[in-house]
Amino acid sequence: MGTDRKIQIRGIKIRTLNVVMISISCILYVLLLWATVHALQKYDIMVSATEHANACQKNAALVSEGSDYLTEQVRLFTVTMDKQYLMNYFKEIYSTKRRDTVLDQLGDYDISSKTSDYLRTALNESNELMQTEMYSMKLIAAANHYSMTNYSDVEQIDLTTEDAALSPKQMIEKAQDLVFGSDYQNAKKSISRNITNFLDAILIDSRQKQQASTLNLKRTMRNQQILISILFIENILIFILIIRLIIKPLQIYINNIKHEKRLEITGSYEFKYLALTYNNIFELNAANELILRHQAEHDPLTGIMNRGAFEQLKTAFKTYTDPFAFLIIDVDKFKLVNDGYGHETGDDVLKKVAKLLEKSFRSTDYPARIGGDEFAVIVTNITPDMKTVILNKINAINETLMNPDDDLPQVSLSVGAALSECGFTDDLYKKADTALYEVKEHGRCGCRFFES
Repeated sequence: MGTDRKIQIRGIKIRTLNVVMISISCILYVLLLWATVHALQKYDIMVSATEHANACQKNAALVSEGSDYLTEQVRLFTVTMDKQYLMNYFKEIYSTKRRDTVLDQLGDYDISSKTSDYLRTALNESNELMQTEMYSMKLIAAANHYSMTNYSDVEQIDLTTEDAALSPKQMIEKAQDLVFGSDYQNAKKSISRNITNFLDAILIDSRQKQQASTLNLKRTMRNQQILISILFIENILIFILIIRLIIKPLQIYINNIKHEKRLEITGSYEFKYLALTYNNIFELNAANELILRHQAEHDPLTGIMNRGAFEQLKTAFKTYTDPFAFLIIDVDKFKLVNDGYGHETGDDVLKKVAKLLEKSFRSTDYPARIGGDEFAVIVTNITPDMKTVILNKINAINETLMNPDDDLPQVSLSVGAALSECGFTDDLYKKADTALYEVKEHGRCGCRFFES
């Protein structure tokens, strides 16, 4: 029976559920971790794009500042002819090197070649403009007979024949015209325009990268929200399953056990298996209890109530308020049957008597074996005017016993009866016993009621 029930079990296994939920949680955790790392990467890209844009703006400012500084120093030199400005000019070129620093760092940034070309063009134009500026300084040096030994770049410049023939004043005027004239101004504007174009391109490129990074970051954050929502739903589902598969079945089982009932088959596979196993044990114990109770209350030979159970019944009938009759029954000369036919035959006779008593009386009556060959019957709902009913039953039983058709010896019953309308008392037993004695004194095989 246990094997058949085991096969019929259908339900969710807690172990399987745990494996599935842990697997889903691990997958969601990995995806959430990936989304977090991805979001950080996109954020880093956005920050990097902003930092690169700021760095490029600083570099563009360095080019502009360097070019403007050279222009300022050369102009001051041509106007004041103070060598300090000449020294400042070449210090910027060979020591400070603001423009060269920009050129060195330009390759470190993730910018398009077209964008970087704007700044390179500005640098080239600034370098070309230096030739004009140094030629202007050469004119000033020649006009003032300055030694350019420490400034080889200026010293190596050869004046044109026409310029060499100019007077010192004319040389100064031409030098000033070279760095203040319209051609020089146009060259400076071209440098500024290229720097502006570079900054505009950097700004556009930075915005595009920031927008792309922001879009990717939003998408990643949305994915994170979805994954977190799934994790939340999974937790709610786990909570519901725990209630449905574990907590609720436990509450039902506790209630069933308190009321000594079979367990309801509910919950997870493991709980259903537990319930079936418990129910098998419960049914087995109940069956054993019935067997033990039957053995404790019934005579093992005849199968009817034994003396111990009958004593308990007598106690219960002490408070019985309806009228009833109490019969004491002896099998006449039973010792002769045992001695003449053997104990096995004697046992068969006792079984036959018990069966006839059960058959003759109602299911509401209580036949019992209270001794070796002694029986008793409590007949419920019997009034004095119904004595003949009992007398007829006993006569019918004796008729059957005196005319056997089963190869058993002839026997008869002597029955003493007493009526009660106020429960079972010790006096009732004495009355029935007295009536039994009178039956035996008058030849046995009969039934007599006690008469006061």
